[in-house]
Amino acid sequence: MKKSNFRMNGKALALILAVVLVVGGVVGGTLAWLTAESDTVTNTFTLGDIDIDLDETTGSNYTMIPGNTIGKNPKVTVTAGSEDCWLFVEVVESAGLSHFLSYAIEDGANGWTKLKDGVYYREVSKSEQNQEFYVLKGNQVTVNENVEKTDMNESQYTYPPTLTFKAYAVQKANVATAQAAWDKIAG
Repeated sequence: MKKSNFRMNGKALALILAVVLVVGGVVGGTLAWLTAESDTVTNTFTLGDIDIDLDETTGSNYTMIPGNTIGKNPKVTVTAGSEDCWLFVEVVESAGLSHFLSYAIEDGANGWTKLKDGVYYREVSKSEQNQEFYVLKGNQVTVNENVEKTDMNESQYTYPPTLTFKAYAVQKANVATAQAAWDKIAG
């Protein structure tokens, strides 16, 4: 008899354990933690850029004839997608150039503003298209009527005279004035 009690008790014990496991699973399942997960947000940082080009299609060597107008079209291009910038053009004259030639810088509402002798600037806003800015008013220089062959030998003048252009750009963000921008170039 003892054997059958044990068998019965073993079956009862197995049944009780099975019931405990089922009840534990149901109770444990109802006590599960509430969880959630968001979508991923990725931040990518790229460097802003300013690209400029200075070119001229009329050449670089000219014959001076008193009173003649010579076509010259130096042009600064701010490339599409460039950030807002301060755009500068520096104009350097050889000694005595004004004795030989006269010219004017494109100015006014759509032109350049003089910062100091030989340095002109403008503010350029970001655009998805190239922006072109001519430097000389009328894209020309004029040979003075009083130029003579003997002027070429005088020591007070550099001969042949030269007129040189160079362009610069500085980001406009966090640079409040044209002078502050120029200081970053010249400094």
